[in-house]
Amino acid sequence: MSSPSDCYGAPHLAKNAANFTALTPLAFLPRAASVYPDKIAVVHGAARFTYAELYARCRRLADALRRRGIGHGDTVAVMAPNIPALLEAHFGVPMAGAVLNALNYRLDARSIAFILGHGEARLLIADREFAPVVKAALAELGRPLPLVEIADAAGGASLGGTEYENFLAEGNPAAKWSMPGDEWEPIALNYTSGTTGNPKGVVYHHRGAFLNAIGNAMTFGLDRHSVYLWTLPMFHCNGWTYPWAVTAVAGTHVCLRRVDPAPIFAAIAEHGVTHLCGAPVVLNLLVHAPEVVKRRFEHVVDVATGGAAPPSAVIEAMERMGFRVTHLYGLTESYGPSTVCAWQETWAGLAIKERAALMARQGVSYPTLDRQRMVDPQTMTDVPADGSTMGELVLIP
Repeated sequence: MSSPSDCYGAPHLAKNAANFTALTPLAFLPRAASVYPDKIAVVHGAARFTYAELYARCRRLADALRRRGIGHGDTVAVMAPNIPALLEAHFGVPMAGAVLNALNYRLDARSIAFILGHGEARLLIADREFAPVVKAALAELGRPLPLVEIADAAGGASLGGTEYENFLAEGNPAAKWSMPGDEWEPIALNYTSGTTGNPKGVVYHHRGAFLNAIGNAMTFGLDRHSVYLWTLPMFHCNGWTYPWAVTAVAGTHVCLRRVDPAPIFAAIAEHGVTHLCGAPVVLNLLVHAPEVVKRRFEHVVDVATGGAAPPSAVIEAMERMGFRVTHLYGLTESYGPSTVCAWQETWAGLAIKERAALMARQGVSYPTLDRQRMVDPQTMTDVPADGSTMGELVLIP
């Protein structure tokens, strides 16, 4: 039998530039900038960037990195909250051919130093708010590392590096950049928390990031009218791939430095937020927020949560406030969410406790996931889908 590359005896039909291109989420940004150049892409405090401006900033970042010697396969670490610089890094870093390592700013200096060393970071972009832990981590690292520092609204001490906006100014927005030649090339490097030792690294490739981003857009109902509020950390599984998913549909990113009920309710009311994500603790924050900060809004806000299912009382309270909860499941190794509790219309008429029990199910596979299996870990055979037999979850991308 002929190999797949021979197209079963038809070499003229083999993969080539006319019939194949590598899947990559980098394609989403130039399309959005071309189709909706004047649409607001990013909101951050008083700052507004259109898609044309966001694309230009990302191209500047990519070119500035190349001018500093960053190239194919090099790791660029970023330690920042949910601000435009980290969103831009999700495009600008891989546009330079490099690999993005978004750091968990909640980790201690020793863990950060380990990640910088293990991930072989060639450059660090860090927000000044985290100056103390960054300085300690660099001292622990024990080798020089080029530093770009972000001077955002939170202030903080200077780290002695190049200020981020000045760094962008080093780049040319008209400089050429290339899509990856192979969709299996790495786009991001993430680390788990390392509760039983040092943090563990997980490599994302362009193909997986593309597929999961599309899966998120389909599953969560994103479109060009979507306004996504950044309550989920972008360092966590690359924000569950939502930096790419929202951009794929030319939605609007509303950045948020801190997860706090007051700015969340204010942003929903002011910007017409339609979607947000977060762990159940975020839902609890909103439910138990002081009445003085809670705001009423006329539209439904979709909330995706992961991990442990929220209690029925929380789901009921969220619904009363105008939120619609969707339960997702995933992990770092699966690019974040990969299964969803698919809503069934027959659930609408059920009592809240009955409905919450159904909504707590971990769900079915994303359309972009090949399949999920529940297997006996000893035999690797599927266990009965009877709601009681225990097994190990296997995700097949």
